[in-house]
Amino acid sequence: MIRWIAITVLAVSVTATAVWGYQEHREKNAILIQAENNYQRSFHDLSYHMDLLQDKIGTTLAMDSREQISPQMAEVWRLTSEAQADVSQLPLALLPFNKTEEFLSKIGDFTYRTAVRDLDKEPLTDEEVKYLSSLYDQSGQITKELRKVQNLVLKDNLRWMDVQVALASNDKQADNTIVDGFKTVEKTVSGFDEGNFGPSLTGTSRENKPYRFVKGEKLSKEQGEDRARKLFNIKDNINLNITETGKGSDLPIYSASYRSDGKNGYVDLTQKGGNPINLMIDREIGEQKLSLNEGLEKAEAYLKKYDFDDMEAFQSNQYDNLGVFSFIYKQDGVLIYPDSIQIKVALDNGEILGLSAKDYYQNHTEREIKEPKITAEEARDKVNQNVDIQTNQLAIIENDVGEEVLTHSFLGTLNNETYRIFINAQTGVEESVEKLSTKEEKFDPSL
Repeated sequence: MIRWIAITVLAVSVTATAVWGYQEHREKNAILIQAENNYQRSFHDLSYHMDLLQDKIGTTLAMDSREQISPQMAEVWRLTSEAQADVSQLPLALLPFNKTEEFLSKIGDFTYRTAVRDLDKEPLTDEEVKYLSSLYDQSGQITKELRKVQNLVLKDNLRWMDVQVALASNDKQADNTIVDGFKTVEKTVSGFDEGNFGPSLTGTSRENKPYRFVKGEKLSKEQGEDRARKLFNIKDNINLNITETGKGSDLPIYSASYRSDGKNGYVDLTQKGGNPINLMIDREIGEQKLSLNEGLEKAEAYLKKYDFDDMEAFQSNQYDNLGVFSFIYKQDGVLIYPDSIQIKVALDNGEILGLSAKDYYQNHTEREIKEPKITAEEARDKVNQNVDIQTNQLAIIENDVGEEVLTHSFLGTLNNETYRIFINAQTGVEESVEKLSTKEEKFDPSL
């Protein structure tokens, strides 16, 4: 009798240990997957912000008005801060990357000091213009190298957790594709002529905004998985990895990813309501069968399907056989630029390959819009008279200090280039000038 009792107790103990071990294994895997998803998101954000950074620096070089340069410099500084934040979230502590971080810091310091000083009294010197030009070239080289790494990461489905383990263990046999790519970036930056414009500034980083528009009931993990499958448009037989943020997170989210039939998919969605924050699908894109306008219709249908109401397209780009569309919210006839969404559409079959709704969920709310003190005609007088104005529209934008302001938005051309110009509707001050890419299709917001 005693023998059977002992055997029973032993069996229960073994079973309990096995269950405990299995649970520990699952929790460990969940943590690893969550960390991997965070690393992937930060890396792709870094590549995106560096791309925008170079474009904004190039736009600044094309400007002549001092009133235009200051807000543009502030935008460059903001993007630099975003890129620095992205770098800080990558597992590069054991990999020398200080030259690149120093380069970003120098751009931030220079553009911040330029943005806040009175350019009427202290215009850019020839030396500063030359330095800005070199920053444009250098940021282009960094962007080029980062794109190479990005393509390899997506093509070969490389994992950042492997990078972290390889760096920590000094494993010479590990796949060091990502490490080698970042070493190339660092080597590229090391060859730059540094230049010096005084001591570094501190306290100029821009904090991330809280998410103010997240609606709906909290979803279970199973409901989150079902929502992710619908966003990906994949069937139940495809394996989907899903993790959730830990307790105390500012925005509890589910991160889901899959790999099937030559596709890699990744999405972040809020636990509350299953609102999609970021979505990315990587695959080979075939021969173009849809026009850019037909791609726009696919993007508009996708927004309506997932309850993004009153969104208007305001520009698009085509890169090979991929259409990229930007939408902004419209309230009472006023365009709300902070509430923006970007969508990527494959022009071979109309599949949605990308969605970025972070700005929308951070900024969206119903606003109390005041009547403008400056008429459209009065605002037009503040615009360079050589600009051929095509359309004008009331719009709310964020100024260089992050405050929302009501403006008259003008779309016009000068010397075969297209610009979007924003004049403060209360003061008449020129708030911002954007040079649009020649690849962009311009939408008339008044239609």
